[in-house]
Amino acid sequence: MIVLVANLGSTSFKCKLIQMQGGQHQELAAASADRIGLGQSHWRVGAADRQATGVDDLPDHAAAIQLHLDQLVRIEAIDELARIDAIGFKAVHGGAISGAVAIDAKVLATMEQFNDVAPQHNPPYIAAMKALKRQLPHVPQVAAFETAFHQTIPMARQVYGVPYEWVSRLGIRRYGFHGASHRYIANRMAEVAPEADRLISCHLGGSCSVCAIRGGRSQANSFGMTTQTGVFHASRAGDFDTFALLKLLESGLKLPQIWQTLGTESGLAGLSGISSDLRQVQEAAQGGNRQAQLSLDAFVESVRHYLGAYLAVLNGADALIFTGGIGQHAAAIRAAICDRMDYAGITLDRQRNDRVKGDQETRIDSADSRVAVWVMPTNEELIVARQTVEVLAGPTQN
Repeated sequence: MIVLVANLGSTSFKCKLIQMQGGQHQELAAASADRIGLGQSHWRVGAADRQATGVDDLPDHAAAIQLHLDQLVRIEAIDELARIDAIGFKAVHGGAISGAVAIDAKVLATMEQFNDVAPQHNPPYIAAMKALKRQLPHVPQVAAFETAFHQTIPMARQVYGVPYEWVSRLGIRRYGFHGASHRYIANRMAEVAPEADRLISCHLGGSCSVCAIRGGRSQANSFGMTTQTGVFHASRAGDFDTFALLKLLESGLKLPQIWQTLGTESGLAGLSGISSDLRQVQEAAQGGNRQAQLSLDAFVESVRHYLGAYLAVLNGADALIFTGGIGQHAAAIRAAICDRMDYAGITLDRQRNDRVKGDQETRIDSADSRVAVWVMPTNEELIVARQTVEVLAGPTQN
């Protein structure tokens, strides 16, 4: 079975063409684009020794999807799109829907009900699902919701201090996201370091989260009810005092404008006043821009806040893992997060940390560190491909 897996981030698009057979898989092609909606998007499509790259203005995810599908055929990763047997989506918010499910009108309608709390993810995913259904009407689609991995979080860490009726009737609680990524990290660590039971997984990119994992199961996740919360993000505020809304409303701002600002013009972009691209913020900070430096420091502190909290949840840690675009490629950010963490047994080997290149999977802790520190590329698409095959093979187990 050939599965096309689509992974839409807030400013990124990735997809993989994966051949699944029995318990084995073969990656036929991979594609990615960054800076979607920001201009000058770098994209790449590769298969074996054939690849295509470019820089284009990709105004939205629909444009990125169309470009990548065209390129997959052009570089002969697949001779025609009709050979695709299934499409799997790393879906974000489906409310009460969890796990992996076949996409139908009911699933789409439920996702639409959560557009207001997942404005950066649900609308583009729904649009992509509908667009691909029009283009490939006979290909079944599966949505693998990110919340599924976090169903093992104890209820005491899921609820807010609000009237219980809000929890039971309205579903106001912490759901947790980035489930496919954190599940992959848990699975991969079980393969390369089975002795590591207590994991803290830091998925840092355009969207960021920290997850506490014990015995392969999620115990806490920095996201709340929505993907707007938790750690600083590239363009989303992360944790924010809801009563500050009163002050903003009194200043003359309208609620839709506030939501727009918190969801798309905050985080690194808002605080730095430079960009949501960490690389540009770092360049500005290195040039003496104090506001850019403040945004970097605040980003690091937000991650360290959850790192400390999850050391308490797990009673220490056996391994700390960095993944995602920032986690894998920003050595200075990794070093800053791990600074002064020797009390918890976390110390970096600065040279090993600085030598990490590309999508390398490697350890970067020092010889005397009690906690293993890893840089580990995630593979959300493989998790979604496996879930897609399972759904199409029989009844869904949620």
